[in-house]
Amino acid sequence: MAKSLGALAFWLGVWAVLAVLADRPLLLPTPWAVAARLVRLAGTADFWHVTAVSLIRILLGAALGVLAGVATAVATGRSRFLETVLSPLLSVIRATPVASFILLVLVWVGRDILPCLIVFLMVLPVVWGNVSTGLAATDKQLLEMARVYRLGRWQIAKRVYGPSVAPYLLSACHTSLGLAWKSGVAAEVLTMPAFSIGRRLYESKLYMEMTDLFAWTAMVVTCSILLEKLFTALIRRLGRRRSMGGQET
Repeated sequence: MAKSLGALAFWLGVWAVLAVLADRPLLLPTPWAVAARLVRLAGTADFWHVTAVSLIRILLGAALGVLAGVATAVATGRSRFLETVLSPLLSVIRATPVASFILLVLVWVGRDILPCLIVFLMVLPVVWGNVSTGLAATDKQLLEMARVYRLGRWQIAKRVYGPSVAPYLLSACHTSLGLAWKSGVAAEVLTMPAFSIGRRLYESKLYMEMTDLFAWTAMVVTCSILLEKLFTALIRRLGRRRSMGGQET
């Protein structure tokens, strides 16, 4: 924690020195000017409305992407035909730049829905790839033992596949959070939905309001860090509950 705060203080100091030496607030505002503007923005209802709408839109797309990624991994793991058919498509989705997807999808989808859809498309192949790897890595001897003891499909999924896939799924979710936030805001910048952080970023750049641009960017970074911290804390809490449950049994 102390090292992280020290590194943050160092880079804020570098930013402050560069801003003072440049002496051009229109191009590079000082950290204290950005912080003051962020505090003023945070005192308005519009700021929190915009942030909440963007957050809900992006988290919804990420959640749907995770569910679809898990379902696709299970389907392709059970069917060679589906794996052959879907693997090239998912590989193309993973390799295509976000900006290209945004411009292509914008032709068919409204700008209010598009950021959610873009996040969905970015998260799906990540989760699919990780979960597929976890399924393939499942111990075959444990599966054979489960069949010998005639465990049902649900029990096999819970007791055999679950522990094997869980680390891969958690890693995919952790990676997807950052990717979802970045791709979602990028989609908002290009499509400019009515209430979105991306629209505020674009308008700040358009009118050369650099302090606002830095302030909204700081909000994006803060939300990304908080989401990552919350997810990590949730996983640790679930892990402690699971270990305590194991000790009790």
